[in-house]
Amino acid sequence: MSKARPTSAQSRTAWGDYGGHARPDSQFDFGPDGIRDDPDLSPTAMEDDSVYDKGKGKAPASSAVSKKSNSNKGCLGKIGGGIRSLWATRQTEDVKGDRELHVKTTLRELIIYIVFLVILCLVTFGMTQTTMYYYTKVMSDLFLDKTHSGGGSFRTITSVEDFWKFAKGPLLDGLYWETWYNNQSVPSDQLGYIYYENKLLGVPRLRSLQVSSNSCKVHEDFKVVIRECYESYSESLENKEPFGDKNESYTAWFYQSQDELDGSSHWGKITTYSGAGYVQDLKQNKSESADIIDYLFEERWIRRGTRALFIDFTVYNANINLFCVIRLLVEFPPTGGAIPQATMRTVKLIRYVTVFDYFIMACEFILCVFILYYMVEEAIEIKKHRFSYFKSIWNILDIIVIAIAIVCIAFNVYRTIKVDELLEELVDQPDKYADFEFLSYGQTQFDNAIAIAVFFAWVKIFKYISFNKTMTQLSSTLGKCAKDLAGFAVMFFIIFLAFTQLGYLLFGTQVKDFSNFQSSFFTLFRIILGDFDFDQLEAANRVLGPIFFMLFVFFVFFVLINMFLAIINDTYSEVKGDMANQKNEFEMTDYFKRGYEKMLTKLNFKHDKIVDIQKALHSADINNDKQVDFDEWRQDLKTRGYADGEIEALFAKYDVDGDRILDEEEQRRMQSDLNDQRNALSKEYDELEKSQRPESARRSTSRVSFNDDSADDSDDDNSHSKSSRSGPSQSVSYEEFTVLSRRVDRMEHSIGSIVSKIDAVLVKLEAMEKAKLKRRETMGKILDSITESDGTSDEVKREQMERLVREELERWDSESIITPQPSGRGASPSSSSARGGARSRSGGNADIFDSGIY
Repeated sequence: MSKARPTSAQSRTAWGDYGGHARPDSQFDFGPDGIRDDPDLSPTAMEDDSVYDKGKGKAPASSAVSKKSNSNKGCLGKIGGGIRSLWATRQTEDVKGDRELHVKTTLRELIIYIVFLVILCLVTFGMTQTTMYYYTKVMSDLFLDKTHSGGGSFRTITSVEDFWKFAKGPLLDGLYWETWYNNQSVPSDQLGYIYYENKLLGVPRLRSLQVSSNSCKVHEDFKVVIRECYESYSESLENKEPFGDKNESYTAWFYQSQDELDGSSHWGKITTYSGAGYVQDLKQNKSESADIIDYLFEERWIRRGTRALFIDFTVYNANINLFCVIRLLVEFPPTGGAIPQATMRTVKLIRYVTVFDYFIMACEFILCVFILYYMVEEAIEIKKHRFSYFKSIWNILDIIVIAIAIVCIAFNVYRTIKVDELLEELVDQPDKYADFEFLSYGQTQFDNAIAIAVFFAWVKIFKYISFNKTMTQLSSTLGKCAKDLAGFAVMFFIIFLAFTQLGYLLFGTQVKDFSNFQSSFFTLFRIILGDFDFDQLEAANRVLGPIFFMLFVFFVFFVLINMFLAIINDTYSEVKGDMANQKNEFEMTDYFKRGYEKMLTKLNFKHDKIVDIQKALHSADINNDKQVDFDEWRQDLKTRGYADGEIEALFAKYDVDGDRILDEEEQRRMQSDLNDQRNALSKEYDELEKSQRPESARRSTSRVSFNDDSADDSDDDNSHSKSSRSGPSQSVSYEEFTVLSRRVDRMEHSIGSIVSKIDAVLVKLEAMEKAKLKRRETMGKILDSITESDGTSDEVKREQMERLVREELERWDSESIITPQPSGRGASPSSSSARGGARSRSGGNADIFDSGIY
């Protein structure tokens, strides 16, 4: 008997080609207990004798070869589909007809984007810290607020004399800390520290820019009196000739170009200055630096043509791993006097020192992977949608975020390399100027770009939560009122710019807030928000000042702003009214409830399989020899609806000796595995029950009810363990019940469609009956009018009657053409609607025939 089949040891490989398909053992996924987890597999499909030769246990050779190649192609197709599914979005997949695919794609996009956003926030917040502000404040207090002998500070510089007092006092005292607070000298190895904590990198640098003499034209009437004239600064008017003492031991008298200094331009309060100029580096100690400043002061380094003077230096604090790049600028306008400006950039140029820094580096690598992922995703979407891709604001935000990220990644690599080069040069030449200006400026722009990217990334969350109607109120409101706002914006800025120019022309010479057009523009916005100084306007012009203020408040604040709010408010009310009648694209809770129900169903199915096998162990030993023969085992499980492949694979798992018989030890081991698996399923089921007790209780009752006649019998062990794959003496199996339920649902859907069309026909017939009665009344009135007319011949009456009847018939024809179809009750059974209904009914019947009901 056992010779009819291969031994159990051989069957472990022989049954891999089940049914002519080169199927790996993973396709018979029995889990740790040998139970195959495939609830959707139909038993009848497994027992198809045309595919599987039951007598020999193998498929025909030609079928095996062809289906093996198909299996290989299927594997490649699955791999390709899996790779493609990594970039599946609502814009790349057709999710309109598949609600479950729409839900899964939306949730997948949202989860991936949340992970991306978390990584982006970790990277950005890992680059900054609260100590940056305090570091900047400490340096600001030291160099900008500390007073000199005259009582002023850098912020109060108004003349050349004030600058020299600052340079000889607070500047030198702040740069060189050579004594402790008790006036004891600092050791030589600890020199060069500001506040004893911040290392001064290299030496400070002084740089000035001048314009040439007679760079402007003097009026003819003043040429005799005024011999020299110096224009406002412009790069084309720079003085590049040596001047002053021309002592070659000092570089302050010789012009150096921007390329020679490897400098960069600077945007001051008055204008933009180049990176060239007359340069003088200070020394590493206070005495030598003081001598240089005294020398420049005595030789009048700052002259009438000087338009800007820069003081540059960089400090580094190893305690917090931060650089502070400081630039103090004093502008000397052609009006005379001086205007101070300070720029302090606290940046983190050495990125990876601590353990947390290396964690941030790992996050940066993950962020790069995400950027590459989204680049591929956007490329796929652009390829599919072409130019229509750019019509969505969310897609444009995607492109902006990706572009910013690519630029930042490139700068990150450049900065890391450049900082290493600068520090190596600084170690070799500590008495040279350390130029970190460009790197600090680039790092600041890098931080700004990352901040913008994070802002856009947070805003873009609305793209992924748009399935909820509440979350779309903002975008819907702005989208609906966009045209109204555009028209309002034109009107608003016409009036606003008119007031801006009026304020600039009226008060520009006396009020700082109106000193130029840009300042005037932002000052008027501040007035809208309630920040204004009426006394300044009144002092500048006692008549036009109050008039300007009152007109601006009336037209802009009371009229235009309220118009703007009215547009937003009306549109929002309209949007909210529309959304009250709308439903969400899908309910998140419903989706998770369905997943929960599927999980419970799967657990019950596994539980029932375990019960089936346990029963088979007890009932298969027909001759009571305490041994289960394979044929006995197979016969019992076949009656329960299992296929040969499943039976063979499970038997082979425990038939260790390969004799095609399960002895007591092998049966005991199988029983033990089944009990363990059953306990694990029960534990998992209980955990799910605890999470949703009311729903699960109802579902559990409903599951038992189709197997048992009474819900009260559910306490019985046998009712709980009733097999879903019942034998001939029991009711239908669980799979058959599921298939029948689906077919009934299809029938209900088809019948519902037919009923709706019958309703439409009845409505149409009712309307036709009413029209018939109306026409009968009309014809009666026509006959009555002709009959009542006296003094008219029969010929005339006949003609009159014929004319009236013809007019009435024409009116009926016109009414039948323009009469609309009845709404809300389905289409008319006539013409194309009838044909559409026929198609719908035939389609419904096709579904029913396909499902196997008929």
